[in-house]
Amino acid sequence: MQLELSAEDAAFRDEMRAFFTTEVPEDIRDAVAGRRELTKEQVVRSQRTLNAAGIAVPHWPVEWGGRDWSALRRHIWHEEMQRACVPPPLAFNASMVGPVIATFGNREQKERFLAKTANLDIWWSQGFSEPDAGSDLASLRTTAVRDGDHYVINGQKTWTTLGQHGDWIFCLVRTDPTVKKQAGISFLLVDMTSPGVTVRPIELIDGGHEVNEVWFSDVRVPAENLVGEENKGWDYAKFLLGNERVGVAPVGATKRVLAQAKEWARSVPTGEGTTLLDDPLTAARVAELENQLLALELTALRVVANSADGKPHPASSVLKLRGTELQQAVSELVLDLAGPDSLASGAGDSSALADWARRSAPVYLNLRKASIYGGSNEVQRQIIARTILGL
Repeated sequence: MQLELSAEDAAFRDEMRAFFTTEVPEDIRDAVAGRRELTKEQVVRSQRTLNAAGIAVPHWPVEWGGRDWSALRRHIWHEEMQRACVPPPLAFNASMVGPVIATFGNREQKERFLAKTANLDIWWSQGFSEPDAGSDLASLRTTAVRDGDHYVINGQKTWTTLGQHGDWIFCLVRTDPTVKKQAGISFLLVDMTSPGVTVRPIELIDGGHEVNEVWFSDVRVPAENLVGEENKGWDYAKFLLGNERVGVAPVGATKRVLAQAKEWARSVPTGEGTTLLDDPLTAARVAELENQLLALELTALRVVANSADGKPHPASSVLKLRGTELQQAVSELVLDLAGPDSLASGAGDSSALADWARRSAPVYLNLRKASIYGGSNEVQRQIIARTILGL
């Protein structure tokens, strides 16, 4: 199959490439290229750079900052962003709660939240998973009881990514315990400075603090913060998770890391005049990953082109499943290329070892989570079997 951009789309690609490589601050792009953790300030600065240019949330309705681009142009935007080592807009804002508010929120909620969400004036956290409700999210037990003009929330959320930075959190809560579990869930927006909200860090296997647990103890939330209808939150959650699964496996970033891995392999000598990249098994492994990423990229185009009317395309589960598998496979390749040098993850910047090799183990360990969040890959296989294969 021969794929070629039209002259207009090629010009658009060049425009995006020029912007990402010249307008986004270099310290941010260097941090992404080095696979280092970004600070909150860097994430905010990057997104505001994109938003000032009107390209932070192109998939939103035009009235709220969208660009009405074709699926192909959205793909080009995302691909060029990742190619240039630019962090994508914060997913909790741009791909999760923003589209939910834009689609299901009332006018007042849209005017109150959407502009600030696009500009990262509000940093959103996701309050979905619970200790006993992760992959089986509909089993959540955090309750919200109506009390006049407020809901009173009690319960716990866990694995809240970057919750330590959060200003607000969008939560799935149980508002009717008498009906089947999917039918009694609502979608609430909660100010994280509210009395009774407590955020506690969870240390990950790589030693980092990326996720948290969030406790709610008699937290009073204005009823006006209910998105859509009471007890319809599961519908909004499915819409959100469909968007999350499209973006949870960054094809462009994985392709970029694989290209970097080829250069790193070329820098590791194995004998007189030869490098790791000259090894037939290494070369074959790289080629296989490149082919699989190309197939995944075509799937991503199909998913984006066919997700509409609040109903994510079923193939988004394929994208999430295969995308995270390939993301992990590339991180494992880099770890293997680093060899014993990967054990030096605690070495400082003054180390004589290559930075990519020292970072290989923490990145590999961190990405073990990729096949779990956004709906575990085991759950994705069940969705694929039911909605695509009809089993």
